[in-house]
Amino acid sequence: MLYALCFTVNSEANTKRIAFVEQCFGSSGQPLAISNRALIGEGVLLKMCRKKLKPRQFFLFSDILVYGNIVISKKKYNKQHIMQLDNMRLQSLPDDDINSLYNGWQIISPSKSFTIYAATLNEKMEWMAHINHCIYALVTKHGSKSSVLDPSPVWIPDSEANACMHCQRSEFNVINRRHHCRKCGIVCCKTCTSKRWLLPQQSSKPLRVCLTCFDKLSAQSNPMIVTRVPEGNYGNKETAGNYANADTSGEDTSDSDSGTVDEKSDGPTTFYEGSNRR
Repeated sequence: MLYALCFTVNSEANTKRIAFVEQCFGSSGQPLAISNRALIGEGVLLKMCRKKLKPRQFFLFSDILVYGNIVISKKKYNKQHIMQLDNMRLQSLPDDDINSLYNGWQIISPSKSFTIYAATLNEKMEWMAHINHCIYALVTKHGSKSSVLDPSPVWIPDSEANACMHCQRSEFNVINRRHHCRKCGIVCCKTCTSKRWLLPQQSSKPLRVCLTCFDKLSAQSNPMIVTRVPEGNYGNKETAGNYANADTSGEDTSDSDSGTVDEKSDGPTTFYEGSNRR
């Protein structure tokens, strides 16, 4: 089944909706109005961040998925993120009765992967169906875009690790902070993520990786390299010098809340006329 997108793309209503989304993100957001792009739907979903679930406003377009922090519900958003649909896949999650987590699924892509939850099962199925049909429509029109890049990992939440998941010895506290491996997503101590590697699909700067992933990446880059490089050296020797004095912490600040953020925002998901499956 395909989307009936023609009405939505060519309508004045679609143009106004996209312009309003741009207005809500303000100057901090990127332009969203391009030819043959339709706004399929929008709504608030709970995104699993490092410490807890947080509401985020999501906008599904015919070729991209956009989300951001809610500053004022339906009026102002910040920290805009844009994800391409043609290299994205979805994975449904079973309900978690122990932690009272229901109606969840994972969005997996080379640039970023994470878990989100809908308010109801019907809302989850609607979101997944619309995203998957947009992906199918893109592949049908432009052909398969099989990426040679590995997908980014879904980070394990901080709450699931009281000790380093790499060495399994270092316990976390106020001083001994948690860090995530950007290659596999586990929670590690500072020592076990002391190495960096350039993962261009995620960042232009070298990012934290655990020692195991560093060894694997080093071996893949040069089969003759089977040991860890000295502290301060980074993966991809051609670009290491460019980052010698750069901030390579790799800490993800995209889920932090700056200013006044509406954490209680709620509202029904809306999928617009012309985007119905048929």
